[in-house]
Amino acid sequence: MFPALLLAALAVPQDAPARPLTVISFNLRFDNPSDPHPWPTRREGVLELMRTAQVIGTQEGLFHQVRDLEEGLGPGWDWIGLGREGGSRGEFMAIFYDRARFQAVAYDHFWLSDTPDVIGSSSWGNQVRRMVTWARLRERDGGQEFYVVNTHFDHRVAESRRKSAELLRARIADLDTDVPLIVTGDFNAAGDTSEPWKILVEESPLEDAWHVAQERHGEVATAHGWRDPRPGGSRIDWVLVRGVAGVSRAEALLDKPNGVWPSDHLPIRVTLALPQ
Repeated sequence: MFPALLLAALAVPQDAPARPLTVISFNLRFDNPSDPHPWPTRREGVLELMRTAQVIGTQEGLFHQVRDLEEGLGPGWDWIGLGREGGSRGEFMAIFYDRARFQAVAYDHFWLSDTPDVIGSSSWGNQVRRMVTWARLRERDGGQEFYVVNTHFDHRVAESRRKSAELLRARIADLDTDVPLIVTGDFNAAGDTSEPWKILVEESPLEDAWHVAQERHGEVATAHGWRDPRPGGSRIDWVLVRGVAGVSRAEALLDKPNGVWPSDHLPIRVTLALPQ
């Protein structure tokens, strides 16, 4: 071995441990003033839960909600996103991340339609536009990179959800397969039994973090409609992974900061390890 290569090998511990990472998938519920718990009463609770992770994939947030979270989290955080109707219009699939630990090295958006690269495009019978935001993040300390892919499937049209899953599977396959990947989202389809879940988990290299986690907590319906969650109900909010070093914990957060549900969905928090 050449001396320079020998020094490089000695500089990196060969048994270096995997790096832990906590990720949340969080449907924020768009700011609807007629909700029993409107956004101004929920905002601080949302921030409280977001601070328990280093990467958060959010769904449904409108531009002013995303800006509220940006302000509340402070300068130690950054985010990537685009309104699903283009620019600041419509709901965001925003990805928030701890900028002290990570930096973004690439990102993009595509729409769940027959023309995915056309901003605001819609197909397959859904009456609202649906999209995906993804980012490639790099750890500032160590240089490990990973993808975060965030989405929200249609809530009414089953054919749209099926085609969305097929498109998402194809787009993920185009990303660097040597880089770990995390998918967050509200899929509006039951984990374990729905066609979108089977397309993304049984027919691709993705794994459902809920199943591979060493510990699981909160076996309830993740969309609760502001009521106490139903045990054993549909888990429509998922975190999927590819190429991670392990998942130690997956949980549906039942927290009600200040006695108020932070959303009509439960956030899903996953603690995993990135390969070193």
